[in-house]
Amino acid sequence: MLRLLTIEFHKLKHNTASKVLSIIYFGLLTSITLIAAIKFDIGPIKFHLAEMGIFNFPYIWHFNTYMAAILKFFLLLVIVSMMSNEYSYKTLKQNLIDGLSKKEFILSKFYAVIAFALISTIFVFVVSLILGLIYSDYNEFAIITSDLDYILAFFVKLVGFFSFGLFLGILVKRSAFAIGAMFVWYFIEAISKLICYWQFNENPTNAPKTDTILQFFPLESLSNLIKEPFSRLGAVKSVANQIGETFTKSYTVDFSTIFIVCIWTFIFIYLSFALLKKRDL
Repeated sequence: MLRLLTIEFHKLKHNTASKVLSIIYFGLLTSITLIAAIKFDIGPIKFHLAEMGIFNFPYIWHFNTYMAAILKFFLLLVIVSMMSNEYSYKTLKQNLIDGLSKKEFILSKFYAVIAFALISTIFVFVVSLILGLIYSDYNEFAIITSDLDYILAFFVKLVGFFSFGLFLGILVKRSAFAIGAMFVWYFIEAISKLICYWQFNENPTNAPKTDTILQFFPLESLSNLIKEPFSRLGAVKSVANQIGETFTKSYTVDFSTIFIVCIWTFIFIYLSFALLKKRDL
């Protein structure tokens, strides 16, 4: 494993675009801390995000992982360019000539995916912990360590998403086309969702069927791992209660969703290997 990872990071070390994208990605992750500095007064209205509770434990695990997951597209570019460069610079063929098997080649890419996801997860964990210790109103150990399943969900989400990108990179061989294919699949799922809502939601008794079907779509399952955190915020709930609205949404990490994403991850990696094995390089 270490040998294969060393090969991958050696390639990335000499890829300027990948280094720039990685720096931008982690720079943006760090910028989450700047949210705490957002503060302005308009007459009697005082607005300070840090005082609204977004950095309170355990809510911060939910909020920061959700916000950080939005930035995953920057590392997706690194993953797909990493794969397209193998074809552009003929390094894939050279690796195979040098004795690397196709299975080892795919594993090296998958290990790189796991490494990127793990580094990102540790980074978000540390940033969230520091922000929470500074701004949270609750610093009891039991509260700090609750809801840490969002960190696990974040890691699984990145691994699944990057594995999808890796498969598309092998499938179409070009970075731009791979990203385009990702958006095409997004629209396919969006249209499928509209069809499902149209077919099942005409009859209220069939409404649960929509979510049951959609949860098995790859991008939808990734989205379901960490649900939006904004309506969970106390200030938002207070406003909603004043206008007669209530939120009955569940925000917990569903481990059945984690299982679905893990299955999709396996499928993407297996298809990547099957595709590479079938191709005449």
